[in-house]
Amino acid sequence: MRKVWESLKCCNSLPNEAAKKYTVWKPRCWRSWGGGGGGAAWRGFAASSGCWKPISLAWLRSRFGAGISWETPRRTVQLKDLEVAKLGDSDVHIKMLAAPINPADINMIQGTYAILSELPAVGGNEGVGQVVEVGSCVTSVKPGDWVIPADAGLGTWRTEAVFPEETLLRVPGDIPVLCAATLSVNPCTAYRMLADFETLQPGDSVIQNAANSGVGQAVIQIAKAFGIRTINVVRDRPDLPKLVERLMSLGADHVITEEMLRKPDMKDLFKSIPKPRLALNCVGGKSATEMLRHLQPKGTMVTYGGMAKQPVMVPVSAFIFKDVKLRGFWMTQWKKDQMHSKLAVSLCELVRKGQLTAPACTEVPLEDYRTALEASMKPFTSSKQILIL
Repeated sequence: MRKVWESLKCCNSLPNEAAKKYTVWKPRCWRSWGGGGGGAAWRGFAASSGCWKPISLAWLRSRFGAGISWETPRRTVQLKDLEVAKLGDSDVHIKMLAAPINPADINMIQGTYAILSELPAVGGNEGVGQVVEVGSCVTSVKPGDWVIPADAGLGTWRTEAVFPEETLLRVPGDIPVLCAATLSVNPCTAYRMLADFETLQPGDSVIQNAANSGVGQAVIQIAKAFGIRTINVVRDRPDLPKLVERLMSLGADHVITEEMLRKPDMKDLFKSIPKPRLALNCVGGKSATEMLRHLQPKGTMVTYGGMAKQPVMVPVSAFIFKDVKLRGFWMTQWKKDQMHSKLAVSLCELVRKGQLTAPACTEVPLEDYRTALEASMKPFTSSKQILIL
């Protein structure tokens, strides 16, 4: 047994003292892989104490398959053989079809998310699969049905698996596979934030930052379906005209940059659209502060992310003279507190009507997972990486 800091000298993500607590298992069967993935199958490494442990992605074939374990999202990522669990009476055997890479997935790998799966674990919190076989006591799904995770931490980056019935939700198989694969996180978050914090009426407006994100694109479409107007803030970038065109095609009323948000010209914008009653913040820092300045009195800002890694700063005047409300939202907690099968039904109906589409996506074979992980962490990313399984 060797210390990780001795055997993985390039490991910079672990503090020195924490790294000394980690041991690594020697490989049991090295296997080279073709394509863009590279790497090898190995047992991985485990921690004797501390919270930093490896995550595995699974590429399961027949009763056995391959998986990926890593030290950081971009380095030391390996495909790994894993065994599919035996089917129990209340279990469902599914063949995964597609699974996206979301920011929360990366955070879980890094050990910085609010929930961490027991490790070693399989990555991925979202995706869609098709039922292959069910246990004798299963009543909610049957072979051939499509299913999505009912909660986070299921481990969707694999080709097949056996899950308890209660961890899955059935979705109709007549919607596009990419819509189903990306249904349970971003559209759900967008829908609940629009519905739960302000009683919005047709003609009201909402302002949001990170409008090009998966949640942002869903907010635009769902708001449009209910007659709610949107002001969408994005960072300036080389392909800004192309991004603006895409967001407008989804139904955005206005698309502005962070720099424009701070200018007096915003007064002209509000001649054609009412000031927002709701602000949706995924960035934090100055971006959140500037959105607050444009809220109506007694308006609400909901924070559901912190991409800038900066605190939300609120002018005292906004509290005293505008009586604004600040709230937080985490979809994982909402799902624990609420029955959410009806929400999935409502979203699928919007998909059927053509009022909700999947975000801009790049489909990537699981063999090319390295490319997908790297692309998902690049700045100005507007295309969600989808692992095709």
